Amino acid sequence: MPNENVLILDDELIIRKTLQAFLTRKRYRVCTAVNIKEARNLILGADANFDLMFLDINLPDGLGTDLLEEIHEMENPPIVVMITGQGTIESAVRCMKLGAFDYLLKPFSNDEIDIILSKANNYQRLIRVHQGLTSETTSTGSRRLVGESKPMHHLQELIQNVAQTDATVLINGETGTGKELISLAIHNASKRQKKPFIKVNCAAVSETLIESEFFGHEKGSFTGAVQTRIGRFELADGGTLLLDEVSEISLPLQAKLLRVLQERELERVGGTKTIKVDVRILATTNRNLRQAVDAGTFREDLYYRLNVFPLESPPLRKREQDVLLIAHTFLREFTKKHGRKLTSFSQSSKEALIAYNWPGNVRELQNVVERAVIMSTTGPEVLRSAFPLEIQAFTASTHPLAQPKELVEIDSEHSANVSEPEFEQATYDQVTVVQKSDDLTLAAVERQLIYECMKKCAGNRTQAAKTMEVSIRTLRNKLSKYKEEGRSEFADWY
Repeated sequence: MPNENVLILDDELIIRKTLQAFLTRKRYRVCTAVNIKEARNLILGADANFDLMFLDINLPDGLGTDLLEEIHEMENPPIVVMITGQGTIESAVRCMKLGAFDYLLKPFSNDEIDIILSKANNYQRLIRVHQGLTSETTSTGSRRLVGESKPMHHLQELIQNVAQTDATVLINGETGTGKELISLAIHNASKRQKKPFIKVNCAAVSETLIESEFFGHEKGSFTGAVQTRIGRFELADGGTLLLDEVSEISLPLQAKLLRVLQERELERVGGTKTIKVDVRILATTNRNLRQAVDAGTFREDLYYRLNVFPLESPPLRKREQDVLLIAHTFLREFTKKHGRKLTSFSQSSKEALIAYNWPGNVRELQNVVERAVIMSTTGPEVLRSAFPLEIQAFTASTHPLAQPKELVEIDSEHSANVSEPEFEQATYDQVTVVQKSDDLTLAAVERQLIYECMKKCAGNRTQAAKTMEVSIRTLRNKLSKYKEEGRSEFADWY
């Protein structure tokens, strides 16, 4: 019930008592006033928190329309319904212009009040949903799931199967695979598609505030709670709630979340009133929740409550035929965003995109394409040289290692003779890319590049990372991998 606290301002005792009794039976908290002065003290008081107000026009100490003007200037005004025993069209029009929500003529029936309450609740819910949606920037924007690969066709079938139900869905997948887009696709294909889709990022909200984010709080329930706040469960009432990275929720809050999922009811922080909600739950995680249960960091009963219909978001390395399709989608988006005149990728840049294993998945591809668009000041194609060096290296096996040559080098003397399309740009001079070897895999090309760069930089990781235009973290991870593989040539640099 979005509107809970009601103020009735009317000088007729019978009107006040009758309306108060009816609203109290409807479980509203009701205050009454007989004149403008008394009502003004209540509205402006320290404990004021009125959601709805019934305001008589003709009062002993003035006109209700004068108070309506004051209320309309408040930061968080209540919804105001004007009531009068001598209504005219002119009076109704004036009240509406001053900000009144509706207009009632005395005497009115309980059915008329019910209609007013329903309209006011729906209006207030829309306002609060809008505030909830606009208070955060969503990463999905207008994007949708893109892919023609077998894993994506299978995923789309599962989405269509589960979307028409109200089953809770747990979406597993690595970071950057598009779990939020999957959840939005489920919502948009469901019978709740015209209702709110509300997201709460469990990993981004601080431990002290996440309970308030979920369930809301009452005014004064803790320091800083200057007004009542509606939680995400209430905002999503009738629609879908996405619990993003649900594995990050603490054990105490997991118990409270379990109760809401079981009973579909909650209490706000600092409140005592039970609030019923009708919400479809979707959850995402990049961790293995079964392992978290075994480790004691995630409740087993909550795991089973969430894992009604599990979905797996496939990593990009298992969707090779989707890479270029997604890349072109991002290319269109970012050429428009950054004012570039680019229409496609060059052949060697396509080969690099396909050959790279994309540990950061679609999110990494998105960042790489945006960087490439920014770097490409001339069109119409995005060249391989616009990619980070770690991705450029993954095309070395096709240019020119596809030819039967024993040794390929890029040095300052040879690079002057390198021309398109063999190499679009020799960005890393004086480094042997591949030694004479039978191992011409992409992993070997990358490993040799890192070895030569570390050797050239005398083992200085920071300098080597800067030279290769990669992060120090990426280089450190590669060296750790080589240590695990027992590659002795890197022993001095672990």
